[in-house]
Amino acid sequence: MKSIYLIKKYLRRKEKEEGNRCLRFVIAIKYSLTTESVKCKYQLRKKKMSGEDHEINTDESEEEEEKMDDGEEVPLVIDNDETDIDLTHCRIRKIEHFDSLTSVETLCLRNNLIKKIENLHMLTTLRELELYDNQITKIENLDALVNLEILDISFNRITKIENLDSLLNLRKLFLINNKITKIENLGHLENLEMLELGSNRIRVIENLDGLKNLTNLFLGKNKISKIQNLEALENLELLSLQSNRITKVEGLQNCVKLEHLYLSHNGIGEIEGLENNGKLQTLDMTSNKIKRVNNIEHLDDLEEFWFNDNEIDSWECLEVLKNFKKLETVYLEHNPIAEDPMYRKKIKLLVPWIKQIDATMAQGN
Repeated sequence: MKSIYLIKKYLRRKEKEEGNRCLRFVIAIKYSLTTESVKCKYQLRKKKMSGEDHEINTDESEEEEEKMDDGEEVPLVIDNDETDIDLTHCRIRKIEHFDSLTSVETLCLRNNLIKKIENLHMLTTLRELELYDNQITKIENLDALVNLEILDISFNRITKIENLDSLLNLRKLFLINNKITKIENLGHLENLEMLELGSNRIRVIENLDGLKNLTNLFLGKNKISKIQNLEALENLELLSLQSNRITKVEGLQNCVKLEHLYLSHNGIGEIEGLENNGKLQTLDMTSNKIKRVNNIEHLDDLEEFWFNDNEIDSWECLEVLKNFKKLETVYLEHNPIAEDPMYRKKIKLLVPWIKQIDATMAQGN
């Protein structure tokens, strides 16, 4: 109780110091009486009020604090004109009482106990919605959010991508660490630029043909065995397929704008299939089964070369690194060649302009 008292005392002092600021809320939520929940109740978004000063009624504040101690439902009031609302880690169980928010653009409900997406239909001005780390099982009730540009429902219990038909302005979609088994119902999202589906149960890359403007695709830590169906993604700049079951580099011929390719922790035995990817800046093939570095002579823009934890045992095949005048970083540790006592010195002789070798800077080593 002492820690709760100190928090309240501090908040009362801060309220008085603010003077011309208004700390208000518009939402009612039940909280259990813990130090953390008391902190949560006062994660208030401070908003300057233009034109006139607003005094804070400290008597009302004290009355509300007494209600908190009794475990009763306390009205937490948000200014109706607030545009940015953050209710992270507030033990919220249900989305409700947002009806009067007429100007909100960002709503963060991260790390709560929410089980259902609901009661958001009036928030038509919303541009960013974050529901990261809750207990949501279904994507639903988002039809009215036609201005939404960023949606994050990562770390939930979703099994299917669905009910996104009205979100035509969506630019970024995050569905990390759910239970999704199939890529579907996304073809109409023509404005989508970033799609993050890492840590799910996806086996096949499919149904991406309509995503003409997609620049970043994250599919790491799934069960994908083949790179395919990327022909329509001509604007793709970043592709992450780390920690899958891929054994061959293929299917990238139309991704001519690709700059960053992440294929670590797979079963790839040979570098191939990069003939049309001359703009690559980052090539990550860490923890595969590669013995020879070849078929990359044309990658003149390469800056990051990550090939540690492979089976490279010949310095001769690394002569190609001399071609890459923009190369800044190489990772080659945990290969047979790294056992050479002159390992770092030989890399510096190959690429005198290198800035980093493995995890340490190259200068002076």
